[in-house]
Amino acid sequence: MNTENKKLIASAKKAAIEVLLHNSHGTVANLPRTAGWGYPEPYTRDLLISVLGIAASGNTELMQSVKNVMLTLAENQAENGQIPSLVNDRNNKGSSDTTPLFLMAAGIMRTLLDDPHFLEDAVEKAVVWMEYQCPTNYYLIAQQPTSDWRDEQWVLGFGLFVNTVTYSGLKLLKKYKDAKNLGDAIQQLTYASDASRSCPHEGLAIFDQPYFALWSYKIYSSNRFDLLGNSIAILSGLASPSKAKDMVKWIENECNSMDRNKDLVVDVTPNFFPFILPKDPDWLPRYHDFNKPGDYHNGGIWPFISGFYIAALVAAEEFDLAEKKLLALTYLIKKGINKDLEFCFNEWYKSQTGDPMGQDWQTWSASNYLYAATCVQERRTPFFDEIR
Repeated sequence: MNTENKKLIASAKKAAIEVLLHNSHGTVANLPRTAGWGYPEPYTRDLLISVLGIAASGNTELMQSVKNVMLTLAENQAENGQIPSLVNDRNNKGSSDTTPLFLMAAGIMRTLLDDPHFLEDAVEKAVVWMEYQCPTNYYLIAQQPTSDWRDEQWVLGFGLFVNTVTYSGLKLLKKYKDAKNLGDAIQQLTYASDASRSCPHEGLAIFDQPYFALWSYKIYSSNRFDLLGNSIAILSGLASPSKAKDMVKWIENECNSMDRNKDLVVDVTPNFFPFILPKDPDWLPRYHDFNKPGDYHNGGIWPFISGFYIAALVAAEEFDLAEKKLLALTYLIKKGINKDLEFCFNEWYKSQTGDPMGQDWQTWSASNYLYAATCVQERRTPFFDEIR
């Protein structure tokens, strides 16, 4: 990477810290806000995902802010162990990913604080809650549609993202037996692709693809590609080194095809593809207004997910490609709604145009940019190296 590009990335990292510091003191219970102006609420999933970038930053003020989030979540945890969707509201429940993300964040915080018992009671209750999310007793975790970060897209039954985050959290918390059981379950083939029924139980691997299914439930599954869940599969070691290499090659080939078809105009990977089209059986009428092809969850570009993918490229030792993707992301996050900002860290971008479509100064966009840049510059993936 040349000197000019290195300076650009250094400027973006500095701007990301400024965003996070700005957002660390919101208007609700002195908790961080989810975006600089548009989202004053302390959304649990956004703030827990931001732990990675904040940890990589080493900023003590941000670290204290994250610790406060974790302590407040423990105070508002339900008796059954579930973590609320808003940090300060114990009655706001229903998310399938907040409790897994709490486990992952707790594992990271224990390392940072050098405290193996940090929030032990809350962690143990959360582990029990996750055990009860398995309806079959074969370890895979089930969820309701639109209950994870995709509030406008259906993920049915056993979703990849929720299961990979839970697996990562268990490994970070050194609950190796539980993690192995869940990991083995994820590695089983989906029933939809296991024609000979070679696997005793259904999983999320696909017989003829190098990546894991978006979701699986009984004889049905979705072979559409979930960049977030699969990036975490690479980072956590669920995808073997050879599978990770094959997956990256497949992803880049698909992106080249989208580029040729004018479905992707920037060198940053969409969160989901192939896009769901109105003619497809998994299209829902509501998508016409809220989830068009190349938009939002249906193939939009989300910088926080791009951060996970760049980190996954480092984990797969695709260092040159990781540098290239980080630079492309750096140019993309300069674009935003507020034209006066040098770096906007917008929420998401439309794949066919590269236009910013969400809120500027999004906390998880800034934090995961920091994490991705750290991974590229140090050629390692903090916290995940230890569990992969």
